[in-house]
Parts: sequence; structure tokens; C-alpha cells
Amino acid sequence: MKLLEGKNALITGASKGIGRAMALAFAKQGANVGFTYLSSVEKGQALEAELQALGVKAKGYRSDASDFKAADELMTQFLADFGTIDALINNAGITKDGLLMRMSEEQWDAVININLKSVFNLTKAATRQLMKQKYGSIINITSVVGLRGNAGQANYSASKAGIVGFTKSVALELGSRNIRSNAIAPGFIETEMTGELDEKVVQGWADSIPMKRAGAADEVANAAVFLASDLSSYMTGQVLQVDGGMLT
Repeated sequence: MKLLEGKNALITGASKGIGRAMALAFAKQGANVGFTYLSSVEKGQALEAELQALGVKAKGYRSDASDFKAADELMTQFLADFGTIDALINNAGITKDGLLMRMSEEQWDAVININLKSVFNLTKAATRQLMKQKYGSIINITSVVGLRGNAGQANYSASKAGIVGFTKSVALELGSRNIRSNAIAPGFIETEMTGELDEKVVQGWADSIPMKRAGAADEVANAAVFLASDLSSYMTGQVLQVDGGMLT
């Protein structure tokens, strides 16, 4: 039997990168998948068809997770379409890097809203249903820079550190209802974004990692499958580092 057979999952920001890898991994393990996208309309539509071809129910929603009202409407629509929610994966995120002394208010607010406020929005929207069901897994995608910081990413690091605190607080609040809340902290992962970087820069980062390579999006997705499955039934409030030993 597949690890997520018959479960219903909602993944935000899944048209590309780690989100896309998670959507595919969940579907391959038998989960029905709802996912969001915003600007990447064609990629979102293509992913919906790809997931359906794997024999599961799948639907893409064009929705802004950082918009409180839109997040609530998304959850209402998802529940109307799928009935229940077994796993919520808060993955939507952006970067707007720059040294603090040059960082604009817009750069700060955009990253905090999309990366951190979206996690609050969707988790709050799901909580009533999760408490009614008395089960469910919330998985928040943070980052190693949320654990150690990074020069030029004060906004991104703050948003990802906030996700860690939020994850642990939700675990304490909802644990008695059999609702689990965990986070995944990816390290240096190869995605479309890293493909645009200078090869020497990428190699330099890889050389600093104990496993001497960047991670693959699938490796983060596998951790999410584990946290959504019954294999992790006694885990909550945890942060799984998928970083090749970067923070060791």
C-alpha cells in the first residue's frame, strides 16, 4: 500500500521547485492533491494534468496565500472539492535579498507577508476542520537560514525563523487533538533559481557541505511525505533539516 493512499493534501506554491516536487511525490504515494499557484498559470495547469495522469484527484487553485480572505476562501473551496484535509503543506515563498542598510520597506513587507503571514493564514483557515476531524498533519517549509541567519537575507531569515516558532506553538496548541505540526528546513537545494547562478558560486557552496553536493527537490519532498504519513505519527513540534549536514 502507498504511504499516502486516499489522503487529501493541500500544498501552497507548488507550480515549480520544491512545491512541485512535493505535489508529484504525494500523488505518487496515493494522495489526492490540491495546490496553489499565483503568477505561473501555465505551469500550474500543466502540473494539474500531470498529477491527474498519476491516477489521483488533483486540482490547482490560483490563489494568493498571503491574502487572509483569499486563504480562507481557498480552504472553503478545497474542502468542498476534497471533503477533508489530511495534510497542509505551507510552502509558498519568495526572496528579495539585499543588505539591511539598503533594504526597502517593500522588500521587507513582501517577504514577511508571503513567507510568514501565509503560513498563519492557511493554518488558521484549516484549524476548524482539523479540530473537527481530530487528526491532520501541518508541514511548514522553513530554511536553514531561519536557524542560523544569512547576510543579505535579514527579511528572508526573519520570515523563516518565524515559521519555526509558529510551528512549535501550533504543535503545543493542537497536539491534544491529534493534529501534528512540523517543519522542514532545506539547505542548498537545486531548483530553477539555483540554475541561474554562476557555476563557480554553486560549486563553492557545495564544497562547504559535508556531503559535498547540493540537495535535490525530491529529497525535500520525501521528508514531507514522511511527515504527512502515519510513519511520523508521534512526531510534532520538530524541524527536520534536509541540508546534507550544512548546519552540523
